[in-house]
Amino acid sequence: MTSSGNKRNLEVIFGGFSTAGNKPENQDAFAAWQPSTNSARYKGIACCIADGVSCSDNAQQASTTSVTHFLNDYYSTPDSWDVKTAAGKVLSSLNAWLYHHGQQASARHNSLVTTLSSVVLKSSTLHVFHVGDSRVYRLRNGSLECLTRDHTHQHGNGQDYLSRAMGMDTHLEVDYLNQPLESDDVLLMTTDGVHGFLTDKRMRDTLIKELTSQSTQIHFEKCAQSLVDQALNNGSNDNLTAMIIRVESLPEKNIEETHRVLTERVIPPVLNTGDCIDHYEVEQVVYAGTRSHLYRVLNRRNQKRYVLKAPSLNFEEDLVYLEGFVREQWVGARVDHANVMKILPPEPHARFMYHICELIEGESLRQWMNDHPQPELSSVRNIIEQIVMALRAFQRMGMVHRDLKPENVMITAQGQVKLIDFGTVQVKGLAEVTSPVEEDCPVGSVNYIAPEYVMYGTATTQSDLFSLGVMVYEMLCGEQPFRMSHIHRTGARSVSEWKYQPLREVRSDIPLWLDLAIEKSCHPDIRARHSALSEFWTDLIKPNEALVSTYSGKPLIERHADKVWPAVSAILMLVVILQSWLLLSE
Repeated sequence: MTSSGNKRNLEVIFGGFSTAGNKPENQDAFAAWQPSTNSARYKGIACCIADGVSCSDNAQQASTTSVTHFLNDYYSTPDSWDVKTAAGKVLSSLNAWLYHHGQQASARHNSLVTTLSSVVLKSSTLHVFHVGDSRVYRLRNGSLECLTRDHTHQHGNGQDYLSRAMGMDTHLEVDYLNQPLESDDVLLMTTDGVHGFLTDKRMRDTLIKELTSQSTQIHFEKCAQSLVDQALNNGSNDNLTAMIIRVESLPEKNIEETHRVLTERVIPPVLNTGDCIDHYEVEQVVYAGTRSHLYRVLNRRNQKRYVLKAPSLNFEEDLVYLEGFVREQWVGARVDHANVMKILPPEPHARFMYHICELIEGESLRQWMNDHPQPELSSVRNIIEQIVMALRAFQRMGMVHRDLKPENVMITAQGQVKLIDFGTVQVKGLAEVTSPVEEDCPVGSVNYIAPEYVMYGTATTQSDLFSLGVMVYEMLCGEQPFRMSHIHRTGARSVSEWKYQPLREVRSDIPLWLDLAIEKSCHPDIRARHSALSEFWTDLIKPNEALVSTYSGKPLIERHADKVWPAVSAILMLVVILQSWLLLSE
């Protein structure tokens, strides 16, 4: 089959052939999924091959179930997940199902055990997932290379036995690799009934001889059958399966095309009360800034009120900004959580570029902080708990907010927290898609973004945790834990330039254990930070005795370095002055 679409998309041709050979039943299975162009952009094109273990009466069920369920479940995972995460979760779940039902059979000959090799071609990258002794080869520039290794061990009788397979154990270890794709790459997937009876040279020569630039799906199927027939003629006594995939074209990094797509919809002019855009009537201008405009609007069709967000005309040629604006709608429509602002799907035939967002009646966390300069811990915890839940929703979707700050947190009159502004959100699944638009500098406010993101452009959930820790500190005392003026002026070269100012020096009623928990959450070194949001939340509500004990065991010079060294310097200065006075007096 040839993928649909134009030459700007990933296009492949594939075909395969499978036979029982000299056995009464074919326990091999193979399948490929050609999704729509839009789905292929986010999930890629997936193919897989399986070989049920012949000692089981359920081998055919195991192999068929594996290939069909892998494809069905993989394409059901969120578009925001990266390939490795999505396929890994599917394989883990599939293995648990096979093992559980195999154990219920309570006999080895009824177990559900199979090999499984899967490839996902997404954008310009090949992802391979492999367990067992099926194989994935790549033919490039006339050279055939095996990309997988057999999970077998040899017994004393000289026969190979599987050491790893789907359904064999509760724990599944899957080999994973990703490599860049090139146009005209040919992937060959085989079961051991084929590669066990053909040399690599024989397979390579067959592929080169029978596949030409004009080959169609029928030619690929005939080539796969030719490999199977050759293996049979060489004495193969097993089921035989071969599948061939060729990359016809890869997505182009075309800045002109990207510009056309991003500017298809026109940025609307500045609106005033009473103006209409599509079926939305402006009731109030909420905010007018240099980057965007917010309006409270009435949907004339359902009489519901929303917030309309439109980009500023200042950025009509800024592709990085426009891509972020489009991504914001994409994210807001997919993250479904009570503490995350909802964004409606775009109007299918709208001419203008804008978002329709959930209307949140309330104030920003910044305003709340101004109104509560010395808040109770319980009030702070109530807000932070909801932010943690929102961030965990992002984490489950493979997303990092990257611009967490008080201005991007709203609090309703009922005390419900809503996380807003998703234009800078990093999405793992989208990061794998080829794009000519690249950020040339970290996004977000330097006062809140993590050091590893400022210096290396790398952001993870722990980076959002850093921002959250800074916010907790600021909520409690009105100041920030780090002096950032020099970083604003000259940039940062090392994490040591972030020096934490103990919270208790600013607010004396804060207990030591809480200060230590906040310090750990926004530690400049990501390795010393909490590893999970839940870990930070636990330390925020009850003392972490290990943390306190570690702190108490440190020498005084480490615990109060900011005070000890100035004191030592002052003493040395006094000594120098005293010595000078004594010398002069003599």
